[in-house]
Amino acid sequence: MDLLNTLVDKGLRREVPTREEALAVLATSDDDLLDVVTAAGKVRRHWFGRRVKLNYLVNLKSGLCPEDCSYCSQRLGSKADILKYTWLKPDEASQAAAAGLAGGAKRVCLVASGRGPTDRDVDRVSETIKAIKEQNEEVEVCACLGLLSDGQAERLRAAGADAYNHNLNTSESTYGDITTTHTYADRVDTVRKAHAAGLSACSGLIAGMGESDEDLVDVVFSLRELDPDSVPVNFLIPFEGTPLAKEWNLTPQRCLRILAMVRFVCPDVEVRIAGGREVHLRSMQPLALHLANSIFLGDYLTSEGQAGKADLEMIADAGFEVEGAGEVTLPAHRADAGHGCGSHAEAGCASPAEGGCGSHAEGGCGSHAGGGVCGTAGGPAAAEPRTDLVAVRRRGAGTDLAPNA
Repeated sequence: MDLLNTLVDKGLRREVPTREEALAVLATSDDDLLDVVTAAGKVRRHWFGRRVKLNYLVNLKSGLCPEDCSYCSQRLGSKADILKYTWLKPDEASQAAAAGLAGGAKRVCLVASGRGPTDRDVDRVSETIKAIKEQNEEVEVCACLGLLSDGQAERLRAAGADAYNHNLNTSESTYGDITTTHTYADRVDTVRKAHAAGLSACSGLIAGMGESDEDLVDVVFSLRELDPDSVPVNFLIPFEGTPLAKEWNLTPQRCLRILAMVRFVCPDVEVRIAGGREVHLRSMQPLALHLANSIFLGDYLTSEGQAGKADLEMIADAGFEVEGAGEVTLPAHRADAGHGCGSHAEAGCASPAEGGCGSHAEGGCGSHAGGGVCGTAGGPAAAEPRTDLVAVRRRGAGTDLAPNA
C-alpha cells in the first residue's frame, strides 16, 4: 500500500504524518491488518529494536476519588467492588515495588486516587520514592497523583522522581462528556508543569469509550504537541458499577490499528500498552509487541492482569527481549534532549509542542479509566462483551496476599 510505504518513510525520518494519513490507518480493513502491523513494526524496530520495557504499578491509595471520570472504577459514585484503602506506608510501597522489580520491571509507577495531591501527600510520596530508590538505585520512578499545584512537580523531582504521568484520555472536544469535575485544560497544565520541572512527561489515552476515529486522532496529535516521552495506550475496562460498563467497542483488530496509528504519529516515543490489553487484545497480544515497546507487568490499579510469568513468556516467544535496567529506553536524540516526542517539527513526534500517569486509568498510571461516552458518531460497532476477562484485583498492594509480578 502506498499509504503504508509513506508512513514508514516518515516514521524513519521522524516526520509527522498528516491527519488524513492517521485516519486512513484506522480505516484499513482486516484484510490489510498484517500489512499495517508490519509497516508500523519497521518503525518500532528502527527506534527501539526488539526491546520491551516493563513497568510496574503500585496503587498507593485506592478508591474514594472525588472526581467523576466516567471510565474509572475509583470515581465518585462508583459501585464497582474494588479494593479501597488509604495511603500505603513507604515501606509497604517499597515492598510492593520490589516484587515488580524482581520480575524484570525497570520503572515503578506510583499512583494515588484523588483530584490531586496536597503538600502533605507530596511529602508522603517523596518518602516512598526515597525508600524505593534506597533499595534499587537504578529504578525509574514515575508518580501519578492527579492535578499538580505550583511547585509540587519540583518537589517530586527533588525527591528523586524521574517522570510524571497524567493522561489526556480523549479529545478536547469530547472531554466534557466523560468528566465534569475538572477540565481538559487542567490536564494539559499538569503535563506542562511536569515538563517545566525537568520530569519526563508520560501522557496517553483511553480507547473504547465510544469515541470516533477523529477523536482518537485528535488526542494523539494533541499528545504529540505536548511532547511526552512515553504514551500509554489504555483500552477501556468496562467495570460493572461505572457509567461505561456497557461500552464494549473494541476488537483485537481495532486495538492493533490504534496502536499502529500512535506509532506512526509518535515514531520515536515509548508507546506503552497499558490497561485492558488482556481484555481486548487477548490472544493477539504478541502482535501488539511489534507496535509498542513497553507494557505493564502483572496487575493494574484495581483490576488483575495477565500473570507476570505469562507476560515474560509472551515476550520471549514473540522474539523480543526485556529491556535491562542499564539500557536507555529512548533513542539517543531524545534521551540527550531530555524530553518529549520531539519538540520541533523535524525532531520527532511533534510539530509544535500533556498527559500523565494520572487520573487513574486501569492500565497504568492512568486517568481513572472507566466511563463517559466520548461521542459515538462514526464509531465502530459494539464488540462482543467479555465480562469474564474483567477481574477485580484482590492481591498485592492493600492486601495480605502476594502480588502478581
